[in-house]
Amino acid sequence: MRAMVFDGTSALLRDMQLDDPVPAAGQLLIDIHACGICRTDLHVVDRDLTEPKEPVIPGHEIVGTVAAMGPDVSGFALGDRVGVPWVGRTCGQCRYCLAQRENLCDAPGFTGYTIDGGYAERTVADSRYCFHLPPRYSDVEAAPLLCAGLIGYRTLSMAGDAKRIGIYGFGAAAHIVAQVARHQGREVYAFTRPGDAAAQQLALHLGASWAGSSDDAPPDELDAALLFAPVGALVPLALKAVVKGGVVVCGGIHMSDIPSFPYAFLWGERRVVSVANLTREDGVEFMRLAQEVPLVIETTCYALGEANRALADLREGRVTGAAVLSMA
Repeated sequence: MRAMVFDGTSALLRDMQLDDPVPAAGQLLIDIHACGICRTDLHVVDRDLTEPKEPVIPGHEIVGTVAAMGPDVSGFALGDRVGVPWVGRTCGQCRYCLAQRENLCDAPGFTGYTIDGGYAERTVADSRYCFHLPPRYSDVEAAPLLCAGLIGYRTLSMAGDAKRIGIYGFGAAAHIVAQVARHQGREVYAFTRPGDAAAQQLALHLGASWAGSSDDAPPDELDAALLFAPVGALVPLALKAVVKGGVVVCGGIHMSDIPSFPYAFLWGERRVVSVANLTREDGVEFMRLAQEVPLVIETTCYALGEANRALADLREGRVTGAAVLSMA
């Protein structure tokens, strides 16, 4: 099979021919049709995340069909369309797994980081952590649901019943979660890179009440702020923008250092919380919601061999919506 491989020697992936993987007990062999390109993939190749398997095939928003199954697989059949997310396995034994908080597992495996992922023509995955996908979406549209959608959904859920939602960093996750928030009757305020007119227009097109620069003050106080941009300096700005009792939810796996700020920004029972991974229950709930709500998934497609260009475009802010590798 063809695969784009990170070997740790540089931020560029190597275009390689590898033996097809063979499914072990409980695993699916998947012919990959599409794989979303996530900012976490950038954090891997840019060494912000420091403990990848080396070499590793990145990619954790995988859409494909089941080509073969190892022993002891249930719930799937040959030819089923499936999705593979970031969380590829959990230990099932630590205090967090036993408390139904498997997203905090002490010994997890992560697709595209510690387990080979989807920048390839085929992969194997633990069937217990794979999802059936809503049929209303094409393969390319479905790929961003598996991280941008899932993490956005979990991030929004941590905002509770907040009515006015500010979203900082209007990329793949934000453009999906904004639609979910609007479906739930919330108001959305979108904050983008300074001068990013395309992202601001997309936000308004998807129902945002206001769109502006990340250093702008919103026209109304926010009940909650969701941060998807990996920029620590946004945390004090978001705290200033939320009401007393409001919450700032950091939805990324990595963020630059948060600068010091006056205690007054935090006072009034404002909170700063982070999102760590997801549970399989999150996945089932979100896929059900995505089938009910006609989400508009904005994508920019690249061929498998263009993975390095896609990552560069994402790094430089040249992608509107979600970047996706298509194996077609």
